[in-house]
Amino acid sequence: MKKLRLYTVLAASIAATSIGSAQAQSTTFDGFFGQVGIGYESVAPSLSYGNINITNNGSPVASLPISSSVSNSNSFAGTVTAGYNFAITKDFLLGLGAEYSPIAGSKANFSGSNATLGTINGQYNKENSYNIFLSPATPIGKDGLLYVKVGYTGASVKSQYSGGNSTTSNLTGYSLGVGYKQFITAGLYGFGEVNYASYSNLSFNDSATSGTYRATQTTTISANAVNLLVGVGYKF
Repeated sequence: MKKLRLYTVLAASIAATSIGSAQAQSTTFDGFFGQVGIGYESVAPSLSYGNINITNNGSPVASLPISSSVSNSNSFAGTVTAGYNFAITKDFLLGLGAEYSPIAGSKANFSGSNATLGTINGQYNKENSYNIFLSPATPIGKDGLLYVKVGYTGASVKSQYSGGNSTTSNLTGYSLGVGYKQFITAGLYGFGEVNYASYSNLSFNDSATSGTYRATQTTTISANAVNLLVGVGYKF
């Protein structure tokens, strides 16, 4: 009977220690995590059309300037993120993560025009964006985490012209972000963050031939994007 009581006390002690360890672990952000966020995003693109250069048997015939116009796209945003936080010291963590946005942005208008050729209109939207980032962070209190993000980002821009043709351009660049995480219970936490992405210039050439005449033109696009996200995550 004494042995039974001893075993009971020992088992209770081990269980209490395990629970205490689990609770302590749940309030540290080192290790694997996954999260989902929703919010708002604004995309500010840049669009530049080069002159349409026309030649006949290689000899210049005309150079027609094209003016451009493009609107910002403002839309609902959502991301799915997974990563790992390495505990460098008790006051410094370094995270490595990847995030993907499965939600396509809202469509916005663009146009190009020339006094002789007229105007062509279309719509674009950003989709399939991703971000691979490093995230230096420092704990705040017992259950908070302040962090910044520096990353490599990419996205597709789909353009739909009024004539029915469509093109897709893949942009890449860098990203910056800052955010805060707060444990809610056990491994569950809430977070809020703001992110900025700068997509570098992408140029592509178009050409058309009719008999001995040839027309060429270069288009350059780039974009900046800002999003505000809130969401929940779990630290495993």
